[in-house]
Amino acid sequence: MLTTLNTAYTDTRAADLAWALGRGPVPALAVLDLDLAGAGVQLRLLGASHQVILEEEGGTCSETVACIPGSSTPLPLGVSKRLGEWEYEFAARVETLSHSSFAGRAQELLALVADHPNGLAGTFPGDPNAFTAMLAQRDEGQVRWRTWHAYPQEGRLVVTRTRVGVRMPAVADYTLVGDKPECMRDVALRV
Repeated sequence: MLTTLNTAYTDTRAADLAWALGRGPVPALAVLDLDLAGAGVQLRLLGASHQVILEEEGGTCSETVACIPGSSTPLPLGVSKRLGEWEYEFAARVETLSHSSFAGRAQELLALVADHPNGLAGTFPGDPNAFTAMLAQRDEGQVRWRTWHAYPQEGRLVVTRTRVGVRMPAVADYTLVGDKPECMRDVALRV
């Protein structure tokens, strides 16, 4: 879904973005509610910022990337946390592009997200390359989302990638007992 955000473009520097986990819903300019195989995902555009709220049987996760007044948590390159039974992984990078490359990349991303049933993008009045876009999916029990925050005046694109899902034991945690794998902890408890 592509929408025009009826607001002034105020978050004008990529360096002003901060990251927060666990915040309650922030007033949004556009919202897309998704049901991804039993996981309720709400994509929320907050201007040049985003918030994703995931609700599933295992719990709730709220991620906010925005210019957060008073926040001392800058946008990290990566985060990995346990949230109850879930693992949460977040990664961010900043791409710096030339003016012509930026325009092409912006239009390519907007087309991708606008035509996707699990995508939400908002453009700002006055510059077709000023946008925030989000895309969510569920794959093998994991909920994933990607976001793009465009800062055309700087030639910067902030790209984030998040994965939330039940912790999967490492392969080394398993051994073959007979012809089936069993968790090493369970085998050790029987010995």
